Amino acid sequence: MEPLITLVAVTVILLGAAALGVRALRPWPVALRGGLAAMFTLTGVVHFVGMRHELIAMVPPALPAPGLLVALTGVLELAGAAGLLLPRLAHWAAGGLAVLLVAMFPANVHAALEGTGTPLLPRTAMQVLFLAATLAVVAHHVRARRAPAPAS
Repeated sequence: MEPLITLVAVTVILLGAAALGVRALRPWPVALRGGLAAMFTLTGVVHFVGMRHELIAMVPPALPAPGLLVALTGVLELAGAAGLLLPRLAHWAAGGLAVLLVAMFPANVHAALEGTGTPLLPRTAMQVLFLAATLAVVAHHVRARRAPAPAS
């Protein structure tokens, strides 16, 4: 639940700052990228401290080297969070994080079925929301690139 709270709270705060006149935050995807960056920073850090053992236990037994996989996904989440903050890389970071969310979903299913993680229905709803947020960043970039240049 903490990742969802982080995503929503940071995004709302940044949208509020935009409404109060912070021009750099005016396009809504910038605020969403900030919320996603905060969320993925939080989830990336817990791959190394705090919940590491719980995350290792979530890895399905068919996968090798659970500790290494947790470390790798943590590094990817932190790299993606940093990429979201760089306008030129944000759409690539968001796309990569979307792929990562899909790739890690089986671990969430495994944990829910084993009774060690968030129950499956709420976890699935959160994953869908996180995936939608990352894809919204990508879609906004694609639409912006396809838009005709303003006439001068």
